[in-house]
Amino acid sequence: HQRAARQRQHRGAGLMRYRKLDADGDAVFGRSSLDFISNSPETVAQAVRTRLLLLRGEWFLDVTDGTPYATEILGANTAQTYDLAIRERILDTQGVIGIVSYESVLANRALTVTATINTLYGQSTVSAAL
Repeated sequence: HQRAARQRQHRGAGLMRYRKLDADGDAVFGRSSLDFISNSPETVAQAVRTRLLLLRGEWFLDVTDGTPYATEILGANTAQTYDLAIRERILDTQGVIGIVSYESVLANRALTVTATINTLYGQSTVSAAL
């Protein structure tokens, strides 16, 4: 586990810069450099959220990237596989060192995930309705 954590930490090194998202999840424009977040726990948390919301096959530049909803998350009897797939997706995000806590709640056919993560820049909590 320590080796994997070191590999994740090394892979996460470098500049992280993301365009801010508004409350609806849309990109923010019009304020130049103020429209970006960089090198902070919030930056990594936003990267995790956007990676969780990206469906596998959805991004035309790399159809192999994305969260495997169709194969590992949706459907009956997937509770054991969806938590593993989501945790792996979080851990493979640039800047994430580890998961401190993780919870998923499936209610009324909606899956909500909340994770507290250690990042290169500090701790952050991510929540996403999937």
